[in-house]
Amino acid sequence: MSENLIVRQAGTTVWKQIQESLGSDILAGRLLGRLPNEIELAERFAVNRHTVRQAVKALVEQGMVEVVHGRGTFVREDFLDYRIGRRTRLAHSVVKARRVGKSEILGWESVRPPADIAALLELSSRAKTLAIDSLDVVDGKVIGVCTQYFPLPRFEGFGEAYREAGKTHVALARFGITQFQRKLSRITARMPGNEVAQQLGQPASLPILYVETVYVDQDGKPFEYGISSFSSAAVQLVIEPD
Repeated sequence: MSENLIVRQAGTTVWKQIQESLGSDILAGRLLGRLPNEIELAERFAVNRHTVRQAVKALVEQGMVEVVHGRGTFVREDFLDYRIGRRTRLAHSVVKARRVGKSEILGWESVRPPADIAALLELSSRAKTLAIDSLDVVDGKVIGVCTQYFPLPRFEGFGEAYREAGKTHVALARFGITQFQRKLSRITARMPGNEVAQQLGQPASLPILYVETVYVDQDGKPFEYGISSFSSAAVQLVIEPD
């Protein structure tokens, strides 16, 4: 298991340090099944049971563990398998898992994208895009923080359509895109910024899955570049070669 060292007066509350330590063990696969009981955890971290209770409560709220009355607290194993295939999006994986998902649109604006994004979208350096910020919500829990770039003027008004539809592929159909392919996916593990960690409901000390994607339409023309930051406590990526 990870180090049990608790640093008092370190700028982070003791229960938060315990939460992060247990969370790291869960993500690394070092802690499976039933968690040690409150007395055992209190002895391990040299704290009182109330402090342990706060840490476990935070893990429950984060969705990493669940309390089974009469049996104890167990590590949850219901990660969403995000299947990355040539013609799939997150919504397809949510439906396949028989879970309820939606995109919660935070806002959008017309922006000139960074040079690398413009190049991936095959746009000129002076071209503008519609940048849309959103949250991926599954079963009422935020699992992803996203920013998507769509070329203008082709996608003028897409923000309103996206908000109304609640799913990207449904909104795209209204703009004549019924067939698409994933041209590129770049996946890295990163530490989240404070804002992203807060949106995902996880400690900033836990890594995220950072996924960059480019989609092309039926004519092979790039129409979307997306950045998604997924909670590593809620999502695992499954690569499906077509």
